[in-house]
Amino acid sequence: MKWTLEVVVVPVTDVDRAKEFYTERMGFAVDHDSDFGPQMRIVQLTPPGSGCSIVIGKGVAEMEPGSLKGLQLVVRDLRAARAELVGRGVEIGEVQVAGPGGFRPAEEGDDLNNQGFAFFADPDGNSWAVQQITARD
Repeated sequence: MKWTLEVVVVPVTDVDRAKEFYTERMGFAVDHDSDFGPQMRIVQLTPPGSGCSIVIGKGVAEMEPGSLKGLQLVVRDLRAARAELVGRGVEIGEVQVAGPGGFRPAEEGDDLNNQGFAFFADPDGNSWAVQQITARD
């Protein structure tokens, strides 16, 4: 049996502010924005090329806004992706390399495949990583 992860709920305080961040700054597509009245609104957004979406909204999460940590996006070129996000106004950290001693700043000749990361947070403090994976077996 095949199992796929399709949606991750991201808790936010201001749906419109979060929607603007994920669409205008992150480049996610709006799959739907469904308003069911004052108690419930569901906005589903999908990163370019992803099979998994996020949902933000009102009345959809029991988590505190900003409490989701460790979400991860994967790209083929981390430096280019980081530059794109910086150009869109995302406050994202420098490229880092994971290793036995933890993370260290990336250097020009580093192989970033599987071990290159950059970190950022959405306006509520939900934390994300962008990881480079150049090839998969």
